[in-house]
Amino acid sequence: MFQRTFLRQAQRSLLSVRSTSATTSALRTSQLSQSVRPIARQSAYRLYSTENKPENGEKKENEAKEAEAEDPVRKELEEKNKEVVDLKDKYRRSVADFLNLQERTKREMDNSRNFAIQRFAADLLESIDNFDRALLAVPKDKLSAPQTEENKDLLELVSGLKMTQNILLNTLKKHGLERFDPSEPTEDGKTQKFDPNVHEATFMAKVEGKEDGDIMYTQSTGFRLNGRVLRAAKVGVVKNT
Repeated sequence: MFQRTFLRQAQRSLLSVRSTSATTSALRTSQLSQSVRPIARQSAYRLYSTENKPENGEKKENEAKEAEAEDPVRKELEEKNKEVVDLKDKYRRSVADFLNLQERTKREMDNSRNFAIQRFAADLLESIDNFDRALLAVPKDKLSAPQTEENKDLLELVSGLKMTQNILLNTLKKHGLERFDPSEPTEDGKTQKFDPNVHEATFMAKVEGKEDGDIMYTQSTGFRLNGRVLRAAKVGVVKNT
């Protein structure tokens, strides 16, 4: 009887201990759950200041300029670049001057070659004029008359003068000397007009049927040497007004 009573009391004490431990563990679990809270997820965005900082920018620029000014290698490089530009400019100017000198020298050589006989040809013009005077001294009626024993010598002399004159003019023409006669009509059959560049007016007169400025008489023919007027033709010009 006593043993049964003791066993029952032991069982009750065990039950009370278990209930106390369960209550304690439940309280601890609730406290832990309350103390542990979920961590909120932070935003992935970053915020930046929208305020301008000119002072910092100016400082950086000034520092960069000072660094460049203080950099001896950069300064030397700039000086070398300037020297290269100057040398290129001088080289181009020298080339241009050389080409101009070359063209001028070539032009002078051509002029010397073309007009080397200018003084010699000018001295021959009087001789050519003498041929014209000699031929004009013979009357035209004698030249147009049939050849006889009386005028045979005269006609042969005139023929020889003409042949000598033509040979001389052809020889001079090979070297650039040409004669032009203002009394000859133009290609379209009109009378030549007075041109002060190639003609020299010795007198003026009224002529019916001609316009002012027309050449009516040639006193002496003109000559050109390679396109340059060596001697202007002496002419008479019409002036009706």
